[in-house]
Amino acid sequence: MPTNLLDASPYGVAAADKTPLLLQGLQALTQHHQQHCLPYQRLFANQALPYTQLSDVPFLTVPLFKQRQLTSIPEADISKVLTSSGTTGTVPSRIYLDADTAKLQSRVLVKIMQEWLGKQRLPMLIWDSPSVIQSRDSFSARGAGIQGLSFLGRHHTYALNDDMSLNVPAITDFFNCFGTEPVFMFGFTFMVWKFGLQALKEHNLKLNFANAVLIHSGGWKKLEDEAVSARTFNATAQELLGQIRVHNFYGMVEQVGSIFVACEEGHLHCPSYADVLVRTPGSWQVMPTGEAGVLQVLSLLPKSYPGHSLLTEDRGRILGEDNCACGRKGKYFEVLGRMAKVEARGCSDTFEDNKPFENGDTLVNKGAGQ
Repeated sequence: MPTNLLDASPYGVAAADKTPLLLQGLQALTQHHQQHCLPYQRLFANQALPYTQLSDVPFLTVPLFKQRQLTSIPEADISKVLTSSGTTGTVPSRIYLDADTAKLQSRVLVKIMQEWLGKQRLPMLIWDSPSVIQSRDSFSARGAGIQGLSFLGRHHTYALNDDMSLNVPAITDFFNCFGTEPVFMFGFTFMVWKFGLQALKEHNLKLNFANAVLIHSGGWKKLEDEAVSARTFNATAQELLGQIRVHNFYGMVEQVGSIFVACEEGHLHCPSYADVLVRTPGSWQVMPTGEAGVLQVLSLLPKSYPGHSLLTEDRGRILGEDNCACGRKGKYFEVLGRMAKVEARGCSDTFEDNKPFENGDTLVNKGAGQ
């Protein structure tokens, strides 16, 4: 049994060993953020400790990071600010990292991805443009994802020009150099589909890679609007890129590092450092395995900001735990899409001091059953 989940293998810890360690770590993070983040302290000062189950851990809703600056570190220690991509006209989430949290997130992200890519750094084809990374201090979700995963690659090649057109010379040069060996491809789902795969078709260009892995995430809503299923996406990638394994993953800028990668069975897996719960909208009670509801994500990584327990805006359901046909331990689940309308206003606390929470702010201040 591991004594520290952060040192454990990503998919090797069964629930009986994982749950008590995860609960202990999440409780410590809650206390840490109560002590160092004043808005968080105001919300959860009266929480009963110790927690006896994961559903006891209080949670914030993701939109709250669009409404408030939530940090548990002095301003002088902020080394990087991540912003969510968001939709046009909406305020993005802003996530504040110090050097230690950024280093921990990078270390865990590498450990997770090595389970799917191996430990050797592979030539990397990025289905995006170089301009997506513009600042060392502030990154969009796309830029953060590319930067985080670039440590796993070498000979980084961007497949798109800054105007999102296909960079055919760069792609063909990459293929000519590395087409017969293992390669790593990464991109955000809509970018890969719209500006990568569809553009390859328009150019009548097929690349028969001998051994490639494509990791992609995000943008499924746009693809669903175009009636593109995961099966169609994967089949098109294999048609145009040759011998390629395709893995989607679920994650968000509010919990960078804690990503849930889809296995060969198509199931999203919780790593040892994270977990998911499913809650009923309105009552926010925890749903049993197989029942659909709102996803809550738990992570041991966020120390510079109170993002260790978040209620998302996504619907999903848990499919099982420790018994996936792929052989990996941990919960596995599926995402069913975005909530049509998120009504997670379970707290109407209003504070008189600096930067109060208003009645209209979106947040939830306790776990179900409390």
